[in-house]
Amino acid sequence: MYSPSTHITANSLSYIEMEDRYGAHNYHPLPVVLERGEGIWVWDVDNVRYMDFLSSYSAVNQGHCHPRIIHAMIEQAKKLTLTSRAFYNNQLGKAEKFMSELFGYDKVLMMNSGVEAVETALKLTRKWAYKVKGVETNKARILFAKENFHGRTLAVITASTDPTAKNEYGPFMPGIGTIPYNNIEALEKELAGDPNIAGFIVEPIQGEAGVFVPDEGYLAKAAQLCQQYNVLFIADEIQTGIARTGTMLVTDTLTDDDGNRLKPDMIILGKALSGGTMPVSAVLCNDDIMLTIQPGEHGSTFGGNPLACAVAMEALQVIQDEQLADNAARMGELFRDGLRQIASKNPLIQIVRGKGLLNAIVIDSDEDSGLAWNICMEFKNNGLLAKPTHGNKIRLAPPLVINEEQIRQALTIIEKSLEPFRK
Repeated sequence: MYSPSTHITANSLSYIEMEDRYGAHNYHPLPVVLERGEGIWVWDVDNVRYMDFLSSYSAVNQGHCHPRIIHAMIEQAKKLTLTSRAFYNNQLGKAEKFMSELFGYDKVLMMNSGVEAVETALKLTRKWAYKVKGVETNKARILFAKENFHGRTLAVITASTDPTAKNEYGPFMPGIGTIPYNNIEALEKELAGDPNIAGFIVEPIQGEAGVFVPDEGYLAKAAQLCQQYNVLFIADEIQTGIARTGTMLVTDTLTDDDGNRLKPDMIILGKALSGGTMPVSAVLCNDDIMLTIQPGEHGSTFGGNPLACAVAMEALQVIQDEQLADNAARMGELFRDGLRQIASKNPLIQIVRGKGLLNAIVIDSDEDSGLAWNICMEFKNNGLLAKPTHGNKIRLAPPLVINEEQIRQALTIIEKSLEPFRK
């Protein structure tokens, strides 16, 4: 079987060996050592240029080192970076107002990492269950969809169905259940059978599972069922949000049978909320949920720091000013059409799926075969960076600033890289 070159320069190898010697071995990176980035491009320490088709798991939607975001970061860093929430600062209220009005919710609670925002949403859901819904103390349950990825904390991996995420981390947290993704019947059965269910948290498109897009109408029906059973519908848009799939949020397009807008009770954002410059995340919901948490009951030293607030506002403004959601929709259609043409000639690609510029190909191999990894190595050799997920799926998600010429260049690289592995 064809095996791509794994030649690594002495310069790159020195950095890889340093990480291996002094760092935890909790990741398995592609053997490329990056030094700088601009737009859709990154350069390694040997000045070799690559197309970035991972975008730091959709954190760099605005492109690497977007000059407006970097400028906002530098200017705020010169003034004030952190106060903690012991004091007010002049950026937090502005950022909260900006996001509340942009996304249409009463309140915002800013945190740092995506999983911190997920934990915040879980705590808000439990508070709401006891203070508003009237669930008996310590009886609240929260449902997750199987094959999910919401982060790595103990509470969140309790809901994971991935053995790699869970092995030897137990015991796990009570009050958390899972149901099949994209299965309305399973959701309704669970909601009808347990009045203690407080919330259903779901990725509108499952990213880590291999960009699994649910059936048309699934999310809208799930939202309506949650309304019917007085359960919070919580959308984790950390990866799918901020224009990645062709609209600002996937859930912006949800409507009921009469065409009325269906809004999640809670939205969770992160990743591209800072344009990939620093950890910034947020939970958005209305007062009846947000105000169940009182002073001293939840928080973060860095959450809502003035530097993060200035960066987040500029990152969101860039998305709007540069119409990156529209570009993601157009370029995504072009890209998937090209991938399907490649698949028609090369049976290695079993499935092409995605929405906007969140896409994946499923390789004709077992999940543990290593073939998708070898294909990604060949992508790298030809100037494009991507990584497998769940073994035989390759996620393809470039920054949203990509243009038509670059899409066609990427398709040429993908087709060329797949050819040596043709069965």
